[in-house]
Amino acid sequence: MLNYGLDMSGVELDRALPDLVAEGDELDALVSAETDWSKPTPAVGWTIAHQIAHLAAADANVLIAIRTPEAFDAVLKQAEAAGSQYADLDAAAGAAKPRSVLLEQWRAGRTEVAAELRDLPPDHGFPWYGSQLSAALMVPLRLMETWAHGQDVFDTLGVSRRPTSRLRHVAALGVVGRELSFYAAQLPPPAEPFRVELTGPDGQTWAWGPEDAEQRVQGSALDFCLRVTQRRSRAQTDLTAVGEDAQKWLEIARVFL
Repeated sequence: MLNYGLDMSGVELDRALPDLVAEGDELDALVSAETDWSKPTPAVGWTIAHQIAHLAAADANVLIAIRTPEAFDAVLKQAEAAGSQYADLDAAAGAAKPRSVLLEQWRAGRTEVAAELRDLPPDHGFPWYGSQLSAALMVPLRLMETWAHGQDVFDTLGVSRRPTSRLRHVAALGVVGRELSFYAAQLPPPAEPFRVELTGPDGQTWAWGPEDAEQRVQGSALDFCLRVTQRRSRAQTDLTAVGEDAQKWLEIARVFL
């Protein structure tokens, strides 16, 4: 099932790639100024070092998938053997490295990932966990993950984070991933179309779906992104929903399996 069945035809790689780089740079500036990476983050058992190690490990796997797709089977087997502990074990291994080594590894990896994705045709497929992906999906996925794990670090350090237009990529993933949310919750996907209207950081409206849809979600783009990345509960957001399916979606919303 290429791209997890997500329609990524609206992704503008010329815009998304620079935004991916900028997202990494913003987090880099924050963690580079913080000497203590042992501080616990909202993710149970994960320190700042774990968050950066997780991003670095994912970048390394992206490079394997693109450069030597036949070797990605070994990554999948390792993930299968570790089961639900896979991400924790990967993050712990990276977090055990000296801060300077981990920082340079993450910097090098994300630079190489951006370069590889820049050179790929948008519809070029390569293996990933449980499916195949393309550059059109991997670019916003890497941006989303960088932003989400970055939010954990911002929360840990108590630093206010200014929302940017880069959130549109995260929001778009959340919207097109609606059926993924229901699938992960083992619920049948809604049959009716949805209308999603979000207020972007500059006051502009970002909208998806038919205007006359009965299932509707509205609120700030920031809160929607925080919800679909499961960084905030629904009660902690300003999101509103009309329709039973829309209500359920906000309860189970996610952008990853």
